[in-house]
Amino acid sequence: MITATRLRESIDEMMPGVVADRRHLHEHPELGFHEVGTARFVAERLQALGVEDIQTGIAETGVTGVIRGGQGPGKTVLLRADMDALPIVEENDVPYRSRHDGVMHACGHDGHTAMLLGVARVLTERKEDFAGTVKLLFQPAEEMPPGGAKPMIEAGVLDDPPVDAVFGIHLDQDAPVGKVSLAGGPVMAAADRFTIVIKGKGGHGAKPQTAIDPIAIGSQIVVALQTLISREYDPVATGVVSVCAFLSGSAFNVIPDTAELRGTVRTFTAENRAMLSERIPELVRGIAAAMRAEAEVTYDFGYPASINDPAMTDLVREVVTEVVGAENVIAAEPQMGAEDFSYFLERRPGSFFFIGSNNAARGLTWGHHHPRFDIDEAALAIGIESVAKTALRYLET
Repeated sequence: MITATRLRESIDEMMPGVVADRRHLHEHPELGFHEVGTARFVAERLQALGVEDIQTGIAETGVTGVIRGGQGPGKTVLLRADMDALPIVEENDVPYRSRHDGVMHACGHDGHTAMLLGVARVLTERKEDFAGTVKLLFQPAEEMPPGGAKPMIEAGVLDDPPVDAVFGIHLDQDAPVGKVSLAGGPVMAAADRFTIVIKGKGGHGAKPQTAIDPIAIGSQIVVALQTLISREYDPVATGVVSVCAFLSGSAFNVIPDTAELRGTVRTFTAENRAMLSERIPELVRGIAAAMRAEAEVTYDFGYPASINDPAMTDLVREVVTEVVGAENVIAAEPQMGAEDFSYFLERRPGSFFFIGSNNAARGLTWGHHHPRFDIDEAALAIGIESVAKTALRYLET
């Protein structure tokens, strides 16, 4: 019998090692599809724990392992952690500061990996007490679309053994340590990108009548793109079209030949995603043509929306209420950020939820992707307990 008290005591006992693992990973960050040292570290830890069927090199650097329950066959649950870092110069003055210039764990993936290693220890020590199978998955390149989840799925990680449900977590620097956020349905948006190249005709800034000004045309396009949300999008739905780069010209008195716009599109439904992917090129080309220019539009589909299964989320809610108390469980609002855990959720029922990690009293409030990002490591124990109990509860159902 696995009691909550025994489980928590065991996690408390292992926390110095979990923190050490997280700090080691933080010191040695690696970018997407280059997590060679991280993958080796993970595989060695899994081997030492007695995890079975350890596979490495999946989608370049992905790692999986299996824990088979001693109470016999049953369902299979997959637990995922991402391993990659970001191309950011760390500004924290801590003993575990990044040793790799220009690379930093600024999103918490070091914590995700350390937590899943902790879950692996908890479950291997208790494998004689449950039926079914736990599949551990350590994924590369979440930060670098098209990401590591899709190629790992294409390599068969959901099929051998066949996976019935999937769960993942993310540290949440927008919530204090001790809080857990979750919701059924859409929790993170689909993230697409576009590039627009406007081809006009250059000329002297004092003689605009002799030119076809791509900057003026680009300005009209930027404004018009916003009408896709305000006038063509369902007003009760949520969507974003943002132009985030406008590149053109180099002199104060020269109208350039071309201008380039780059932006992002965020949606939650396949219908709205399809509509915007069609209307953006149509609108851009129409405006350019009306102003005697040409426009080339490249639209790239990124990660799909992350949509949690309601029943799986109810199971998680039941578990995390036991872990942190009902007063500390937050109904998560849909975020416009994106996650390639969405590919797992498209193929299997599951839930992706968030573990609060900031601590204002200690100055640990800098957000994800900031060069001073750091977490309250007490969040790691909450994550381990929440994920381990979620897996066990699912296998019992």
